[in-house]
Amino acid sequence: MTPPSTPTTRRAPVTVRVFTQRFSSTPRGARLARRLALHQLDTWGLPYGSEASDTAALLVAELAANAVTHGRVPGRDFEVAVKLLGRTLRIEVSDTRGEERPPGPGAPRPPLTPLAETGRGMLLVTALADRWDVLDRVPVGKTVVAELELPR
Repeated sequence: MTPPSTPTTRRAPVTVRVFTQRFSSTPRGARLARRLALHQLDTWGLPYGSEASDTAALLVAELAANAVTHGRVPGRDFEVAVKLLGRTLRIEVSDTRGEERPPGPGAPRPPLTPLAETGRGMLLVTALADRWDVLDRVPVGKTVVAELELPR
């Protein structure tokens, strides 16, 4: 006698792709981070010039520029991680300066003056990302995470 067959449940395959790289805390490092992240997205099937690629480029550029400008510690690098988790693109930028934190999502912000040179970067992140947050980085620093829901 053969044992009864068990029904098989078909699940959609989970595709996780990860790109992680450290860069020097310089404007050149921030520019290189954006370019390499876009190249990686292109190899994963999000072509240059697509809406998702352009939005990711702006997010990586802004978060990397913030890490270089506000999170720089001499002699320390910043790190960019781009993760494709199914239909969610997660961008993480980490630096080693934990005390310089942007206000989290929904936190009150000081009013901007028309000629202010800082204070608008996280407004871009809020406008472009579906979700974002600031997380502690162990052992030191912070990570700013932005997520995009990709179209089907």
